[in-house]
Amino acid sequence: MAMIEVKNVAKSFGTLTVLKNFSVDFTQEGVTVLLGPSGTGKSTLLRCINGLETIDEGDILVNGRSVKEKKNLREIRLDCGMVFQRTVLFPHLNVMRNLTMSPMKLLKTPQAEAEEKARFYLDKGGLLSKEKSMHNELSGGEQQRIAIARALMMNPKALLLDEITSALDPEMTSEVLKILENLAAEGVCMLCVTHEMQFARHVASRILFMDKGSLVADAGGEEFFSTIRKENKRISKFLHFIGE
Repeated sequence: MAMIEVKNVAKSFGTLTVLKNFSVDFTQEGVTVLLGPSGTGKSTLLRCINGLETIDEGDILVNGRSVKEKKNLREIRLDCGMVFQRTVLFPHLNVMRNLTMSPMKLLKTPQAEAEEKARFYLDKGGLLSKEKSMHNELSGGEQQRIAIARALMMNPKALLLDEITSALDPEMTSEVLKILENLAAEGVCMLCVTHEMQFARHVASRILFMDKGSLVADAGGEEFFSTIRKENKRISKFLHFIGE
């Protein structure tokens, strides 16, 4: 059974249709990268999966629970941790409190256990020395690594990553992508919207290419870059445009 089932989903913002009769399944395995031009529904799809956007038609099931039922949203959001393009850390809390507040309140994790787990993820991200820092004392790359750690603190079954390096400079981007590569190697299931082709090449077990709200291609990472790009003119044009 697929962990996430997207069934004939349509989504519009006013007169702009961003998802058209869209269907796809995701299992709890590997890293799926969503590629395609801006405005083609990639980020909207992640937000619909997490219940942050309502869908107009169709349905999305996360572990069999429909996002259309409000009573399911808490469990769905626990299953699908989301990291956004622009990190939002609580500015009045230090890093440790940012990481431990939700597990302690929502999962009833004891404070000592939550702090031990937070230090584990901070250490993995090379940020153990930052546990007492405030958000304005952190670089953009450090904030994004902490946002990823915060999502992992909730024991999600999948991570939804929405262009999390787009606002970072190349050095900070490299820091964040290294963390994602390590998570991928450990078997963490991820759905990533990105324009970082080297990351996609390196870690994607599956690539979805979207255009104008529709699914154009669904292929393994190696197949996408070696075969699909040659056979599909739209994909070839896109990759050429971004210098890939």
